[in-house]
Amino acid sequence: MVRAEYERLDLNERGRDVSSTPESEREYEALPDEESRPKLDIRSLAKRIGMFVLALLILPYLLIPLYALPFIRPVSTLMLADLVTFQGYDRQWVPLEDISPRLIQSVMMSEDGQFCFHHGVDWNQMQDVVNDALEGEATRGASTIPMQTAKNLFLWNGRSLIRKGMELPLALVSDFVWSKKRMMEIYLNIAEWGPGIYGIEAAAQYHFKVPASKLTSRQAALLAVSLPNPIDRNASKPGRGMQRLAGLIERRARGSGAYVGCVLD
Repeated sequence: MVRAEYERLDLNERGRDVSSTPESEREYEALPDEESRPKLDIRSLAKRIGMFVLALLILPYLLIPLYALPFIRPVSTLMLADLVTFQGYDRQWVPLEDISPRLIQSVMMSEDGQFCFHHGVDWNQMQDVVNDALEGEATRGASTIPMQTAKNLFLWNGRSLIRKGMELPLALVSDFVWSKKRMMEIYLNIAEWGPGIYGIEAAAQYHFKVPASKLTSRQAALLAVSLPNPIDRNASKPGRGMQRLAGLIERRARGSGAYVGCVLD
C-alpha cells in the first residue's frame, strides 16, 4: 500500500508541467548557454585588417598605370589632407608645354641633376649618403624627382625608414611606366610651394603674379630652391642665403644642356 502510493507520487512528479517548476529552476534554465554567446573572432578580425593593409599597399601600383593617361590629373596626399580638414587648396593644372623651360631647368638642376639618366633612383648618390651616415658625417638628401613624386602621390611626409622603403619601389615602377615628360608634368603640378599652394601655376601666380609660362630665370630659380621646404622658404621673400643659392641654380640652369634633354628636347 505504501509502495503503491510512493510510485503514484513519483509518476506525478515526472509528469509535472513546467509551469509547476520552482521559480529558481526556471530562472536557471532561462540563463543563456556560455557557448551560445557571440564571441570576438580574433583570427577573423586580424584577417580583415591584414586584407585592408594589403589593399592599401597594392592600390598605388594600380593607380600608376592610370596616372600615365594624359587626361588624368592626380592629387597629392597633402592636397587630400587639406580637403579632409576643410582647409582647401589652390592648384591649377597646366600641361608641361605651358610651363617655362627656365623653371624646368632650374628644378632639375636643384632637385635631381641626373633625372634623365637614372631609372627612378640615383643609386650612386644613395650609396654616398649611406657611406656618409656610416662614417658619422652629416647626410644630404638623395631623393630623386621620381621618389619625391611617389611620396607626394601615395605616402606621407617626414623621415621614416618604412616610408623610404615603400618609396623606392614606387619610384622605380612609376619611372618605368611613365615617360620622363609625364613624370615631370605630374611632379610640377602636385609639388607644394606654400601653405595650400600646389602646382607651379598656382605658385607662379601666388608668388610673382605671373603665369607659369612667363617666369623669368630668377623667379624660376627662387621657386626651385624653395622646394625642399616651401613653408619656411618663401620664394617671393627670399633671404640672403636663399638669394645666393638661387643664383647658383640659375647659373647651372643656363648650362644644363643635355642634362634636361629628356624633357626639353
